[in-house]
Formats: sequence, C-alpha cells, structure tokens
Amino acid sequence: MDTGGIAWMLVSAALVLLMTPGLAFFYGGLVKAQSVVSMMMMSFGALGLVAVLWILYGAAMSSVDSVWAFAGNPFDGFAQTGMAGEDLVGIAFGATFAILTTALISGAIADRARFGAWLVFAGLWSTLVYFPVAAWVWGGGWLQNLGDSLGGLPAVIDYAGGTAVHINAGAAALALALVLGPRRGFAKGSHRPHNVPLVLLGAGLLWFGWFGFNAGAAVGDGSVDAASAGLIFLNTIGAPAAGILGWLIVERVRSGKPTSIGAASGAVAGLVAITPACADLTPGLAILLGLLSGAACAFAIDLKYRLGYDDSLDVVGLHLVAGVIGTLYLGLFANGTGLFTGGDTGQLIVQGISVLAVAAYSFVMALVIGFAIDKTLGFRVRHSEEIAGIDLAIHGESGYVLETR
Repeated sequence: MDTGGIAWMLVSAALVLLMTPGLAFFYGGLVKAQSVVSMMMMSFGALGLVAVLWILYGAAMSSVDSVWAFAGNPFDGFAQTGMAGEDLVGIAFGATFAILTTALISGAIADRARFGAWLVFAGLWSTLVYFPVAAWVWGGGWLQNLGDSLGGLPAVIDYAGGTAVHINAGAAALALALVLGPRRGFAKGSHRPHNVPLVLLGAGLLWFGWFGFNAGAAVGDGSVDAASAGLIFLNTIGAPAAGILGWLIVERVRSGKPTSIGAASGAVAGLVAITPACADLTPGLAILLGLLSGAACAFAIDLKYRLGYDDSLDVVGLHLVAGVIGTLYLGLFANGTGLFTGGDTGQLIVQGISVLAVAAYSFVMALVIGFAIDKTLGFRVRHSEEIAGIDLAIHGESGYVLETR
C-alpha cells in the first residue's frame, strides 16, 4: 500500500471511530432526560470493550482460509503479535466497524437495560456473531464466495456493511427487544425525545463519519482508486439527502408536520441503504434508493406498535429495514449485474440469500445470548429505577444538573 492509500485508510478509520460518539449523541437525544447518560454510556462501553476484543482476537476471527470455515482461529497472532505495520492499518479500520455495529444494537433496549448485562451481551455477541459474519462477508468466507458456489452466479455485493453491519445489528436488536419486553407505558407518543438538538448533532456526526465508512475501502492495487472513491463519496451525499426528502414527504402527508427528528432519521435511513450499494450504483439510482428507503422507514418505525415489540429507538425500523432495502436493491440495479441494468436474476438471488442468512443467524444468536443473560445476571433494571430514570441508579450521574446558589 502506498503512502496515499495508508493515509486514506487512517483518516477513514478515524472518521468511522467518530461515528460511535455520534451515535451516542443521536441515541442520547432520543431518550428521556433521566436516561441520557445510560444511553450514551452503552455506546462508549461498546467502544471500549469491542475495540479490545477486536485487537486481541476479533481481527483474526474475521478472516478465514477455507470458504466454509465458521471463523478464523482466534489465537492466530493473538493481540496482533508479529503483524506488519501495513496490516495493522486494515485491522484498525476493521475495529471501527466492529465497535459501531455492536453499539447500534443498544438503541433497541434504551431506558431499561443494566449496563453490566449490556457489556456481557456486547462481548458475547461481537465474538459469536459479528466476528464470524465479517469473515463470511469480507474475509474469504462462504457469503463472499456464494456466487461461485452456486455455479457461477454474481458475487454478493456488500461494499461497506448492509449485511455485516446493519442487518446484523438490526436483527439482534429485534431479538433483544423481545427478551427485555416493552418499556413501562409503551404506546405510540408516550416516549418523546428529550433533546432534539442533540439528535441533530448526532445525525450530523454520523453522516460525516459515514464518508470514511463507505469510501475508506476504496484502495485498489495499494493506492486510492479515485474513480471508485468519487462515486462512493457522491452517493454518500445523494442517498441520505434523498432519504431526508422521502421521510419528510411521508410525514407531511400523514400528519401535516415535517419534523427535525424525521429529517435526521431520513438521513440515517438513506445512509444505511447506500452502505452496501455505494460503489455499485449510478448517482441517480442512489438518489432513488434514498427516497425509497426514507419513505419506507418512515412507515416501518410504526410496526413495533402493531406487532408489540418495543424497539425503543427504531434500530429495526431504520437499520434492519433500510439494510434489507439497500442490499436487495442491488439485485435490481447494480451496475452491470442488476436485473434491470444488464444482468439477470442471479444478483437478486445471492443478495436475498445473504440477507436471510445474516438476519436469521444474528437473530437466533442474540435471542439465545440475551435470554441466558436475563436468566442469570438479569438484563432489565428494577421497576422503580425505570420509572425514575436509570442514570442515577446505574451510573450515579445525571445528564443535566441545575445548581442554585
């Protein structure tokens, strides 16, 4: 890798790392004031724990020598012993993805989860789910080679994490929401964001970091591929911008009032949808994807009230739904291989298999891990703590302290 490629990867890794504090702001503003510290600490706790696990053995698990291997050997170069400096650049970049993916799940259990139980879940889920799935998708595993295994179909396209990140986290979030059950007084309109500017700040930081998330891997033959980087960068502007419009149109039609929370959520929906597709769509098709995902997610977040699962901050409605849309959209419109862009049904078939495989595995594993923790350590705070807000009970801190003299 030349010096330009190394610099590109290092800056991109720093941008993606910033996304986890950005997520903390985004999630923190959406919960009630008495739980903001707890919510933000779940992101920072994931940052601390998963980063260490990735360096110790996660990076080794995310790469396999055999197509059908479950994961790599966790003791192969434990703690990166003997790794060359250039290899460590890629490992650092991968660490930021592992951190963010795990942190995303926490939004489903806001206002009612114990911090210690969350950290146990984060460690087990990242080890048993994220690290192996990363190997399947990007590390030489069976999903990366699915097209060849099925007799010459196109390869699965997941440039930056539609399956490995967003579907993976969204399916796990649904499982945890079922394990913990709904919040007290769960009903539409009963839990309102306490700090809208904090949400908008978080959305802005997420969008900023997403340029590293999507464009960071645009390194070909050891140097930055300018053509790919330019397309990815532009699509990472166009799709979330259209996602804002798609969400606001739905809000305007349904309630007559386009909201700032809706604009922030629409941007995130567009970002999620373009993540797997950023290098394989023309800019016009990326805009169409953003519009569709923003509008679809604006409807999808209400499913929890109809189906009775309390996904507190809409991880399922945003990340799982938009991740599925973006991944399957490639089967229709991927450059050269989509059904309507020069290909046949092959791309759609492999994209669909990847969606189902990752969603099913993550959901089942998260359900098992979550139930095990709940029955042993206890995952949910006491009723009185939940009603009062869990910041003081869990962390001994308040997000807002007003002193009078």
